[in-house]
Amino acid sequence: MAGTGVFSDILDGDVYKYYADGEWKKSSSGKTVAIINPSTRKTQYKVQACTQEEVNKVMESAKTAQKSWAKTPLWKRAELLHKAAAILKEHKAPIAECLVKEIAKPAKDAITEVVRSGDLISYTAEEGVRILGEGKFLVSDSFPGNQRTKYCLTSKIPLGVILAIPPFNYPVNLAVSKIAPALIAGNSLVLKPPTQGAVSALHMVHCFHLAGFPKGLISCVTGKGSEIGDFLTMHPGVNCISFTGGDTGITISKKAGMIPLQMELGGKDACIVLEDADVDLVAANIIKGGFSYSGQRCTAVKVVLVMESVADVLVEKLKAKVVKLTVGAPEDDCDITPVVSESSANFIEGLVKDAKEKGATFCQEYKRDGNLIWPLLLDNVRPDMRIAWEEPFGPVLPVIRINSIEEGIHHCNASNFGLQGCVFTKDVNKAILISDAMETGTVQINSAPARGPDHFPFQGLKDSGIGSQGVTNSINMMTKIKSTVINLPTPSYTMG
Repeated sequence: MAGTGVFSDILDGDVYKYYADGEWKKSSSGKTVAIINPSTRKTQYKVQACTQEEVNKVMESAKTAQKSWAKTPLWKRAELLHKAAAILKEHKAPIAECLVKEIAKPAKDAITEVVRSGDLISYTAEEGVRILGEGKFLVSDSFPGNQRTKYCLTSKIPLGVILAIPPFNYPVNLAVSKIAPALIAGNSLVLKPPTQGAVSALHMVHCFHLAGFPKGLISCVTGKGSEIGDFLTMHPGVNCISFTGGDTGITISKKAGMIPLQMELGGKDACIVLEDADVDLVAANIIKGGFSYSGQRCTAVKVVLVMESVADVLVEKLKAKVVKLTVGAPEDDCDITPVVSESSANFIEGLVKDAKEKGATFCQEYKRDGNLIWPLLLDNVRPDMRIAWEEPFGPVLPVIRINSIEEGIHHCNASNFGLQGCVFTKDVNKAILISDAMETGTVQINSAPARGPDHFPFQGLKDSGIGSQGVTNSINMMTKIKSTVINLPTPSYTMG
């Protein structure tokens, strides 16, 4: 159970503590932040509302701890990460329970997220040993006009203090995707979890605590974004920000100053379907890509652009599959569960009403009960409808019928988002040409968009982000190049 057993230290009465200096603490503010269960719409958990002064102390501890951690042998860093991964997977049940109750993630998917996160930590440890264990050796006479009088040795060194801000939909997995690269690279880490998902993140952080990481190296502060959000992201002690979320990331990037940024900010992932596509394959991928976790994924299929000649067949197949989706409680492993908040549900409803007023074809009756919205397929959507461009982050999927490949590419590229896209065709030449033309960070061919496997590069263009994620890219982003140049009195050459 959450907050019990090995996790009992993180709970004080009915309020979860925050983590700093290797200890679980209560905030001096005396205030708490409520976490609402999306299913019951009642308070499920409470977390500390940390103060700006507590953030200052966390930053000081992180800076001090990082100096010692950077001197820790690489193999030792990896060893502790492997230990944390094992502890995380061992205690997957209580962490998954939190995911079910605070973000309404289906029970099976919640377990999968925790296990996947453990695997990601271990993989990062191994990859970090390989990447950081190598450097470069350069000689000066490879550049015109120089003799071999200089030897340059380059290596990767840590940036310092990394601020990690994961989103509500993957509060464990997208937290460790930032924590593990930061730690293996020799940085310290300050985690600001989302409100919805904070308790899951606190349980995850305790697994790192149990693994025996040095005090102050990892911190987790909870609280209201209005009080500590800007204070954290603009803090002079932060040397790098890794953020996953929505429009807030654009605001952060404008205020953060001259530090490396890794931002993934959502998408309107387009699915282009050509005449020769395997329609059964397309339908299966659209249902999985568009409706899993109720569409609350950055890489969800968010608009289907299908050639008119196959649109009727595809829509009928999609309608038959939508009917089979189970709707209900996350504890029952339903396909469609309540969206994360009432405000989110209201936003989705606004998009649906706009589509109805402008003449979209409703393939199912729109139905909502609190935060629970039944899956809805909208056919004959036009570009003048909000749902054609805005990201619903819910189980509503628009279908736009197109008459040419160029029309599909134009709609995709006209979006202010550019995270992922996909194209379905049996013609590999067309697939490559369309992929090259789509202005997105990744294009999936004959499959729905997806972030994983977690070691693949993952990046967005335009308003979808800055920088690239994936294990290798994250490690490289959280380090900088250090050069040592040996100057020789006379040119040196090898024998022979």
